[in-house]
Amino acid sequence: MQGFILNLNKVKDEDLIVTIISRENLDTLYRFYGARHGVINLGFKIDYEREASSKSTIYRLKDVIHIGFKWINDYKLLRLWQDFCALFYKHLKDAEELDEFYFELLDSASKNWNRQNPKRVAVESYIKLLRYEGRLHKEFECFLCSTPITKDEISLIRAFLPTHKECTHTFSVKKDALLELFENDSTLFLNDDEIERLWYILLEGL
Repeated sequence: MQGFILNLNKVKDEDLIVTIISRENLDTLYRFYGARHGVINLGFKIDYEREASSKSTIYRLKDVIHIGFKWINDYKLLRLWQDFCALFYKHLKDAEELDEFYFELLDSASKNWNRQNPKRVAVESYIKLLRYEGRLHKEFECFLCSTPITKDEISLIRAFLPTHKECTHTFSVKKDALLELFENDSTLFLNDDEIERLWYILLEGL
């Protein structure tokens, strides 16, 4: 099966506990350290097998094949990708069931990561996630004071919740640009400074 590595934890003798998101579920597997093992890292897409262990309740990770991205050797792109993938681990680690939506979202983002500003890809992907989970607030009512936002500029806080600029005293975004993002998953009308702001909000958590 194929999956994306969302988290790595070192244990004794450089063995690893690896969390992988596949189409079917979120796997937490044990990987023994050894010279024959290929290098794996956070954010990598791999093909792998699970093997039951008689000594532990956790399955072993085996027969790992790295499925490389075209941009894998671009350190800046890889670092941003790893930051993005790490957010999914925190968001999904306690989920009892997992739909293939999350794997497909990451898979699609990975294919577009080098085709435009990757932060734009991340923001557009996050909008799809919020919509899928029923958390996308398109009413433009201030989350803090519960009154409509009538001005042309809107501030956002974690989970892209809209607020009055006066309520949060944070960087604001044009309402028309947000409408385009929220309705069409497009960052077309957002400038690079606005994308940078949304990226940092995204890093606060999914």
